[in-house]
Parts: sequence; C-alpha cells; structure tokens
Amino acid sequence: MSLRGAARRAIVLDTVRQVEDQLAGHGAAVPDAALDLPVAAPGRAPDLVVVPAGTRPDARGRWAWHDLEAVLEVVPAAGPRGGSVERLRRYAGHGVPVYVVVDPAEGVCTVHSDPQPAGAYHLAERVPFGEDVNVQLGGRTLVVATGAFPRDRD
Repeated sequence: MSLRGAARRAIVLDTVRQVEDQLAGHGAAVPDAALDLPVAAPGRAPDLVVVPAGTRPDARGRWAWHDLEAVLEVVPAAGPRGGSVERLRRYAGHGVPVYVVVDPAEGVCTVHSDPQPAGAYHLAERVPFGEDVNVQLGGRTLVVATGAFPRDRD
C-alpha cells in the first residue's frame, strides 16, 4: 500500500471508530458505501457516509441519497481535483446536509454545510489537522479529533 493509500485508510478507520462511538446505536458510519446517486465515476464510493438508525441499503446494496446525514472523503495528494468539485456539486444538489473533505497533503479538513439546490454549499469551514472537526447532524454534533490523522506529503 502506498503512503497515500495508507494515510487515506488510517484517516477513514480512525473516523469510523470515532463516529460509531458517538452515534452509540443512533445511526451508523458506513465506509466505502455504494450510493443510489451518480456521485462519481463508476465503482467510486465515498470513503464514509453517516446514516440514521434503522436505515438500510436497498436490494442492490446501495444507500439512498435522502438517507445520508453526512459524507466524508479523503482527497488524493496529487493529480487533478476536478472530481472532488463535481462530487461537491452533486452532493449539494441532492441535499446531502454535510460534506467533509479531508486533505492529508494540506493537513486540513473542510466541512461543507447548508446545501443549495443549485449544487453548492452555502457554508464551508476549514479545520487544520490537530483541531476537532464539528459535524452538525440534525440536532446533534459529532466531534472528530484530527490530531492523529497522518499527513501525506510528496
């Protein structure tokens, strides 16, 4: 596994553990979730989605966009980021409440919230690694500690 792959995997696993502990049965953190939403290229699933308790995937194993409370993705350290911009537009356009983009190269998380039907998020907060990321989900807040997130430097 490359350094980039190792950093991505470590961030996703750490975040899943933190979110699952806080949800305590009131929802689920689902890694590599297939969506019933044309979010990215075929075969590309978000690194992590948060869904409310009782939510299940459909018969094809896909999660419905309207069930998503949050999506988290770790962006690649190098290469074009146009795919990230397109996913942001699609998530916002489909009303996904929170989209968190983790950038291990920059050492920053960006929390996008308040989706607009035109395909943009009204709010974006940049949080450097080492600070807590607060994710507002329908009346509750999930806190993701980023102090242990690895940096991915070229």
